[in-house]
Amino acid sequence: MTDLQILNERNGIASGLKPGEVSTGTTIMSIPYDGGVIVCADSRTSTGTYVANRVSDKLVQISDQIYVCRSGSAADTQTLTDYVNYFLNQWSLDTGRQPTVKVAAHLMRRLIYSNKDRMMAGVIVAGWDPVDGGSVYTVTLGGSCLKLPFATGGSGSIFVAGLLDSEFRTGMTKDEARTLAKKACSHAMARDGSSGGVIRTVAIDADGVDRDYTGGSELPFGPCPTW
Repeated sequence: MTDLQILNERNGIASGLKPGEVSTGTTIMSIPYDGGVIVCADSRTSTGTYVANRVSDKLVQISDQIYVCRSGSAADTQTLTDYVNYFLNQWSLDTGRQPTVKVAAHLMRRLIYSNKDRMMAGVIVAGWDPVDGGSVYTVTLGGSCLKLPFATGGSGSIFVAGLLDSEFRTGMTKDEARTLAKKACSHAMARDGSSGGVIRTVAIDADGVDRDYTGGSELPFGPCPTW
């Protein structure tokens, strides 16, 4: 292992990234509630050990009621979400229907799997549709696609796995799910060097989307000292 790879791993950055490549080494998650889902992310974007952007938006709307949480290479994930957004818009125009979360997730899976040797991207696809209601899919770096009760990703996810296993339950209200997502993300930001900044959440259900913003000085776990 090279000195650069060792340094990157110590800072929570995937060793496959090229020197200087912008990374969303991050904390992302999606938690369903009764009637919809919450997507949540921090906002730190780094280039190696340098914080390139402390308020970036890692929650990308790819359809009216479907969002993607991005982690990995910022350039790769931005390109992927642009492609999927375009394909889903074309699909809607051709069929006259809104795409399901499952369709969006498997389209993302196909793109990531087909280019797994040329990109570094792991995403969560979540949202609401009339077929399945609220649903959550995770697409891993290698292109595996899994439907999960809830999902976490990024370098900060390991710090909150036990917390979410303990406190997640089915049938939560929107406010309960949003509060849990903020609490977990805040814990990760306090411990993971590649996570920080502010917390953004989006609630997605049959009524549409509801965005929420929590500043760095208002985090549930206390202010992030290096936000």
